[in-house]
Amino acid sequence: MTDMPMSNPVSGATKGTLMQPDARTRRRNAAEKRFRIYGATAIGIAVLALVVLLFTIFRDGSGAFRQTYLAIPVELNAQVLDPKGNRDPGEMSKVLTLGYGKVLDAAVEATVARENIQIEGLTEAEIKGLISKDASAQVRSRVLADPELVGQTIEVDVLANGRVDGYFKGRVTLASAERDNNTSPQQLMLADELRDRGLMVTRFNWHFLSNPDASDQRPEAAGVGVAILGSLYMMLVVLFLAVPIGVAASIYLEEFAPKNRWTDVIEVNISNLAAVPSIVFGILGLAAFINFAGLPQSAPIVGGLVLTLMTLPTIIISTRAALKAVPPSIRDAALGVGASKMQSVFHHVLPLAMPGILTGTIIGLAQALGETAPLLLIGMVAFVKNFPASPPEGLFDPASALPVQIYNWTQRSDPAFIERASGAIIVLLIFLFCMNLLAIYLRRKFERRW
Repeated sequence: MTDMPMSNPVSGATKGTLMQPDARTRRRNAAEKRFRIYGATAIGIAVLALVVLLFTIFRDGSGAFRQTYLAIPVELNAQVLDPKGNRDPGEMSKVLTLGYGKVLDAAVEATVARENIQIEGLTEAEIKGLISKDASAQVRSRVLADPELVGQTIEVDVLANGRVDGYFKGRVTLASAERDNNTSPQQLMLADELRDRGLMVTRFNWHFLSNPDASDQRPEAAGVGVAILGSLYMMLVVLFLAVPIGVAASIYLEEFAPKNRWTDVIEVNISNLAAVPSIVFGILGLAAFINFAGLPQSAPIVGGLVLTLMTLPTIIISTRAALKAVPPSIRDAALGVGASKMQSVFHHVLPLAMPGILTGTIIGLAQALGETAPLLLIGMVAFVKNFPASPPEGLFDPASALPVQIYNWTQRSDPAFIERASGAIIVLLIFLFCMNLLAIYLRRKFERRW
């Protein structure tokens, strides 16, 4: 076999063969190779940025899932907790957390004395401040649930204060404690002694997922329980409103609506609404649902309605795209064998478009789950301590949401709340990850080939 010379109409260009490419072919191959390198580099930079982001979030937020506790025996003094001695929960509830705080302070001092811990410069206030201010409420709830505990000595695991907890997590050091008005090196040395004796331990903190928010003085007691429940209620509202309305509107516009000037105007406005900043929907919700309709602020029903308005364009656009992806031959074949327009759409077109519809719907819900700006405008930034009731009453109770809770914690000065915010971001990312996995699963489950 002989090499055939390649004709080159370009004047002055180097002639080549099939085995020896000419200069233009070499330049083209080099450009393709450079493009591949650029693409691989771009993907590498994106993956690196994602890894750095996730590493930073998990590094800063993993501490929220661990908490330091102090195990001490507490003598429940009956003269303080039940002066009348009736063991009546109604009467005992009149004893505030201040009374239980005195009992706990005495228990901590007794524990330090019993362990014979001697630290130079350690004051009585630093010993009492070793535990969280939420510990008294913790013991009070336990006693009111079982009044017969009064007069006994019980073992209690109480929360350590935020600075001691931060010390065991590496957020606080002895050097920083010298400049901190909320702790001291002596208090941290006391915590070390108690840990060496097995009385103070750091373990997994399930209460972070179940506790409500806490005040600025008790960051160690703050949790995302109310925020998770509020986000769940809002997603239920979005699911039951946005999905049927969006899918029905898409089917009508794509399959049944006449193609005229009015439908063109509607399609253009739907596309424009999908690009509107989310804070605009918050202003709309504030004006329409709170000021005009009189619905309560910071309620999941209002947040759900606002997120429904924001999610509808996304669902409509993705559903119409899924319907357009079905070949026209499917419709023609159904009509050709005698099916009506309704039967061809719901028996043939819709099942084939279902994977795309489900994927777009779940992505729209995931986008709504992470929105913050519209919820801030309807008052969901408020401090909420109590859990909302079960639906439907709970939809009108005050609640928070995960993105708003994260924003709220980042505005507080205590570093422990920054750790809590990163932990809440981890919870939110897990929810979003699960929703995307569900979208992939449903897409593959309902996918049909033709």
